[in-house]
Amino acid sequence: MHSKLLMATAAAALMFSSPAFADEGMWTFDAFPAAKMKATYGFAPDQAWLSRVQQSAVRLSSGCSASFVSDTGLILTNWHCVSSCVADLSSADKDYGKNGFLAATLVDEKTCPGVEAEVLVSIIDATAKVKAATVGVEASKVAQARAVAIAQLEEEACKDDSKELFRCDMISLFRGGQYKVYKYRTYKDVRLVFSPENEMGFFGGDPDNFNFPRYNLDSGFLRAYENGQPVKTPTHLTWTQETPKDGDVVFVAGNPGSTERLRTVNQLKFERDYRLHTRQLVRAELRGRLVEYRTKSAEAKRSAEEILFGVENSYKAQYGQQRALMDPAFFAIKEREEADLKAKVRADAKLKGQVGDPWADIDRVLAKQQDMFWEHEFLEARAGSVSGLYFTARALVRMANERAKPVAERLPGYSDAAIAQMEQQILTEAPIYKDLEVIGLELWLSKAREYLTADHPAIKRLLGSESPEGIAARGIAGTKLDDKAVREALIKGGKAAIDASTDPLIVLARRAEADARAINVKMNQEVNGPISQAAERIAAARFAVYGSNVYPDATFTLRLSYGVVDGWTYGGVKIPSTTNI
Repeated sequence: MHSKLLMATAAAALMFSSPAFADEGMWTFDAFPAAKMKATYGFAPDQAWLSRVQQSAVRLSSGCSASFVSDTGLILTNWHCVSSCVADLSSADKDYGKNGFLAATLVDEKTCPGVEAEVLVSIIDATAKVKAATVGVEASKVAQARAVAIAQLEEEACKDDSKELFRCDMISLFRGGQYKVYKYRTYKDVRLVFSPENEMGFFGGDPDNFNFPRYNLDSGFLRAYENGQPVKTPTHLTWTQETPKDGDVVFVAGNPGSTERLRTVNQLKFERDYRLHTRQLVRAELRGRLVEYRTKSAEAKRSAEEILFGVENSYKAQYGQQRALMDPAFFAIKEREEADLKAKVRADAKLKGQVGDPWADIDRVLAKQQDMFWEHEFLEARAGSVSGLYFTARALVRMANERAKPVAERLPGYSDAAIAQMEQQILTEAPIYKDLEVIGLELWLSKAREYLTADHPAIKRLLGSESPEGIAARGIAGTKLDDKAVREALIKGGKAAIDASTDPLIVLARRAEADARAINVKMNQEVNGPISQAAERIAAARFAVYGSNVYPDATFTLRLSYGVVDGWTYGGVKIPSTTNI
């Protein structure tokens, strides 16, 4: 998921403009380069300013950035960040996507299914403890040892707090150079206040919508509630009618989704030639199936609109990544950067002795990753495609199996706290459209068979004597997982209930689980663990050579950028910094 960043000046401003060009950097709030900024602009925020913006910034579970903009929990975000809530609340009779939504009073605000809002409370450095957990551990066991340590440290950071109100996440920065626990205050009752009509929110279309939405009403309002009342948020951004001018210093605070700038050149080649290539081909076919489905009726068009919008945005994002990685000039920059770091390491005998040749170590592991990529992609990473019902079945099966194991033997990401959060998500009630579920499940099964071949043992076990089309149609028609009471009973019944279930999707997920888990474990042992060890040594080399005044890749955690208001050039045309409507 990508995340558009919201403006966070001293006062919040909703502007119809192309963005300010920030100085290079997505800085964490505990390492903002105040001295560097002051040297350039004669001004830098103090700790009180940083704390106020941090407390005002909101991260939405829908994958978006937002901000508190009133003392009663009002949240401002982008239009597309509320569109999934709008779709969940809409029906054939009440199409809020078509007609827009505005709550005239608090009573009219409607709960967004499954949407949570989070505010970053603190950042705790746990680098030494995480790294200590893997000292002397053989490469094949590193990922598991690290996962156990992370689960323990997350639990420890939140042990004195209500699990309903706080959540702790371990974040890896600089590809293993640092590990920090991000502690969040969570709001689980989030309600829709305002959304423009889709035609207004998306006005201008692509590429404007995806890049710099100049012409549309790119806004949506939510409100955080607790105990049935709006949350009190005395720290918030405030509205201003002052128009930014060219040259004004501005800040952008938000949670950028993910970047991979610190991967090695050969890792970027793998992304380009394997992961991006494969996913774009499959995504393009999914898009085609959805576009065709939307022609069937007015209700088909409405029900598929939000999922198609998400697929389109993912396609555009990864298309941009592909273009960058296929651009010889861009790739030459990455090659020069890597060559410079390697040369500096070789020139320092002590440093070379400490880090060795982690690039060569990664290259050896990449060969294994290529060999198992498609198995991992179709049996584990992308299982079920966009079928939410199969995702639920798979999660129920895996949670039951993992919970029955000692923590040290579970898959990474299945601590008790993580499982509890998954259960909460599974019990969320939102509209389910079975025709779309069939499209997603059928696509996954057919692509798994196509890429792995019908002769692959795992595909034989998965499909048996049936076709992907037959399994998908029968499974979606026969499942009862769209009933919250059924999901709740399976969670409460644990492994015994899961093992005894005859629900066709649970049966399918049980059949798939052994092969999916096996490739997950193999990938962690033979690829993720060894690569993470090498990446930590590259991070150490980078710190030694360039110092610590650099920013990490995006990790969907809170960052702050700064720059000045300015226009931009596209296709040789100068675009002004503001657009009149």
